[in-house]
Amino acid sequence: MPEEYDYDLVVVGGGPAGSSAAFAAAKNGIKVALIEKENSIAETVRTSGVTWIESIKEFGIPDNCYNPIKNFSFVSPNNEVTISDSIATAAVLDVRKTYRWLANEAEETGADIFLKININEVIKNENNDIVGVKGTGPKGEIIFHSKIVIDATGFTSVISKAMGFVTQWKRFGAGAEYEAIVENSDPDTWWLMVGQEYTPAGYAWIFPLGNNIVRIGVGVGKPESDIDPTQRLKEIIEKQLGPIKKLGKITPIEFHYGLIPNDGLSRKTVFNNLILVGDSAGQANPLVLEGIRYAIRFGRVAGKVASDAIKNKKTDKDALYPYEENWRNAIETKINSAGKVQDRWIGLSDKEWDKELDIINELKTDEFLDFIKADFGLSNMLKLAMNHPKLAVRQLFNLVKGK
Repeated sequence: MPEEYDYDLVVVGGGPAGSSAAFAAAKNGIKVALIEKENSIAETVRTSGVTWIESIKEFGIPDNCYNPIKNFSFVSPNNEVTISDSIATAAVLDVRKTYRWLANEAEETGADIFLKININEVIKNENNDIVGVKGTGPKGEIIFHSKIVIDATGFTSVISKAMGFVTQWKRFGAGAEYEAIVENSDPDTWWLMVGQEYTPAGYAWIFPLGNNIVRIGVGVGKPESDIDPTQRLKEIIEKQLGPIKKLGKITPIEFHYGLIPNDGLSRKTVFNNLILVGDSAGQANPLVLEGIRYAIRFGRVAGKVASDAIKNKKTDKDALYPYEENWRNAIETKINSAGKVQDRWIGLSDKEWDKELDIINELKTDEFLDFIKADFGLSNMLKLAMNHPKLAVRQLFNLVKGK
């Protein structure tokens, strides 16, 4: 006989989106199951963990979960620029510690966490709406009945695919990185490396975690390039390209590999009894392909909207639409604008990248941060266009504004 459970809300996926949704829903007083397929939360790390301290403070993430960043250095084949701030504004997360803190927050609020559960089927009612999920666990078949399901399964979008609502992402980033101990590391500075030698469609990076530990990685845009990011990563480390040579001896301690959607905000994210959040919803900043802050923020919104709907005994797509309305109002215009810049960046030659870094070097620190975070408000754009008379800068921000 299969194990069988009844919950108000089932959240599939124990990443930042899933844990945040479970936390908000449990806090709102409903019965929540958070299901994770691995042996522990964040057993496998699939991301570099770059985010912004403003978001970290908003979410209450402890100081010991991240390394603060003050300096942003960019390297192209024949150019190098650094933009610095007097205070730390960005951060590199201890991903494992952060995700476990988020899951623990959900559990302490009342959510039940199920580990080692591989969900592979959906349960539908007579109207073909989702009313639960089914999979396998340590004891065999396991079934979860629920009023609403939240798909927080990330890139694979397991639940949404099983319902037939989505297909595989057409455009995405593939990233490979080593977490490594190095001889020399500046804990205040991250490096982004661009140009054909690093990667033909994307960027390479050095993100410090403190204590002479860094993450060295390569991201490749698909289908724009067929380069294998793992192979390219090994090559640029062996050649000690650019700032990598400054690190001295590199001793890898862990390998990470991940996929992140880059199709923009192309999906509907609410259906009858179903919400998509995080990478399942494509909620990522295309400029540096980071989305943890969106996963946590909109995970919490999803959990609150779902729990309110359950309390009101109305769980159709109209009842859940306030979630989609919330995230679209918050980021849709900004992500669309950032996507235009990314389209420009993907096509740049090495010489054009050298010039692009000159444009970036023109920006003041706060302007740069708004830009790289994809915080493209209209007032920001007008101010930037006025502050920077250089034609190239005006062209870039006219592109963002859609002119």
